[in-house]
Amino acid sequence: MSEPLSIPSVSILGVRVDVVTYRDTLDIIARWIEQRTPRQIATTNPEFVMAAQQDAAFFQTLQQADLCVADGVGLLWAARWLGRRLPERVTGSDLVPMVAGQAAQRGWRLFLLGAAPGVAEQTARRLEQQNPGLRIAGVYAGSPDPAEAPGIVARIQAVQPDLLFVAYGAPAQDLWIARHKAELGVPVLMGVGGAFDHLVGVQRRAPLWLQRINLEWLFRLMTQPWRWRRQLALPRFVWAVLRQGRRAAEAAA
Repeated sequence: MSEPLSIPSVSILGVRVDVVTYRDTLDIIARWIEQRTPRQIATTNPEFVMAAQQDAAFFQTLQQADLCVADGVGLLWAARWLGRRLPERVTGSDLVPMVAGQAAQRGWRLFLLGAAPGVAEQTARRLEQQNPGLRIAGVYAGSPDPAEAPGIVARIQAVQPDLLFVAYGAPAQDLWIARHKAELGVPVLMGVGGAFDHLVGVQRRAPLWLQRINLEWLFRLMTQPWRWRRQLALPRFVWAVLRQGRRAAEAAA
């Protein structure tokens, strides 16, 4: 029986965010692949946290995920405001190529699921070019539609990958993983949002200098203005975290 990991965490508006770095995450993934028990990784950001306030199923999925990394600078700020610390962002867009590099060295087999038709295939080719010897077990766009689930599950079961990246966007990808991880039997399953799109240039990611000064959210809003409704979650998130911190301070006084 596998020994559970003891990972410190921060509770932000009731949502668990684990205190890990990229290096920690890669080490955890390696351990889980050796153990062969299906584990779910969620790439949590402020939009996740706010969506979970209104969606009980999504909230429960995040709470039950085996690892929730901080994919969003807002979570680092929130942890500091609440008197805790998250060491760094751990984004899905950066984790995918990092994991692919480890996979090429260790012989892990990847399956890429989701994104628009053709994007997973392009992503697989890009990762193979960057990581000679990388083994791609399969790629498929599919959708989170429950009617498609039996066929997708059978497709993945047939090739038995070590890791499954799911790019359906939140909360669909995370709910899909939680629903099917036991029958899939894949050791590590991770929702990666728009990571495939970023890797092949379907959607531009913010320049590094904007990422370094924590304005990636502004770049997304400028280049994808249709996201403005989703971006409204950010000021609501800030206000809710400020209130959580004030309540905690009053309770401690």
